[in-house]
Amino acid sequence: MKIGFIGLGNVGGKLASSLLRNKFDLTVRDLEKSLTNDFKNKGAKIANTAKELTEQTELIITCLPSPEICAEVMESKEGVINGLSKNKIWLEMSTTDESEVKRLGKLVSNKEAIPLDGPVSGGCHRAATGNIAIFVGGERASFEKILPVLTTMGRKILHTGELGTASILKVITNYLASVHLAALGEAWTIAKKSKLNLNKTFKGIAVSSGNSFVHETESQVILNGSYNINFTMDLVQKDMNLFNQLSKKLNTPLEISPFVLDIFKDAKKKYGSRAWSSMVVKRLEDKFGLDFRASGFPDELIDNEKEEKGYEI
Repeated sequence: MKIGFIGLGNVGGKLASSLLRNKFDLTVRDLEKSLTNDFKNKGAKIANTAKELTEQTELIITCLPSPEICAEVMESKEGVINGLSKNKIWLEMSTTDESEVKRLGKLVSNKEAIPLDGPVSGGCHRAATGNIAIFVGGERASFEKILPVLTTMGRKILHTGELGTASILKVITNYLASVHLAALGEAWTIAKKSKLNLNKTFKGIAVSSGNSFVHETESQVILNGSYNINFTMDLVQKDMNLFNQLSKKLNTPLEISPFVLDIFKDAKKKYGSRAWSSMVVKRLEDKFGLDFRASGFPDELIDNEKEEKGYEI
């Protein structure tokens, strides 16, 4: 299968690298020439436009920073839509709005092509090794057709139902991760002010009912002081906004979500839109004159699990 991949950023570049590493016929497109040149040097083909990439491939994957950017890539004169033809598959791997992926999906279907949404979850370090989780919404037969591609990019693959369901689930999981991260800031503040040993506190939380994936991963780079989670404040705000917009669409006023969004907005204002999202805990370090440093933790997360072929769960 010939695959086209558009968007070689923090996540997309790692997913595309898994395809290249596993010898798929890959064509890539990104506005950043240094990224596309790197892929070219590793054996990928380069497309000059999204339309050209689409015409040359059977599966077109987009992994882009925002719904607005994806719409531009899809709908512009030299975009994906104008390059589609019968039975080609578009897989939207960005974190996006369910109604937007359905809107674009209709345009794809009008070309007799097939739309799928396939966001990922589990962190950039797992995207790098092909061990990340992938949610996929859309036609079951097309999901099965591209399953060999999905199981190369990810470890655990879940077909969530109709188009758009994967995007809803992804927004929910990102919301929960953001809540866990904000709560960790308060947990580390109380631990530090109580003069607990932070190394032992890390282990204690990890084996307790208070544990979470966010603690196991992001607490490490918080305690190191690098905060380098490869995910930025602006992306958290985008994802939290998507969750809040979904709640409003469903006429379901929420309590925790708007409050946590305000916390991240304040952190973004203090440290900048491109600051690492885990720096949200630094608000409390700065407020109380603390630091959460402890020895033995990495400055960047690395997935030490062996790369294995994925499977449907």
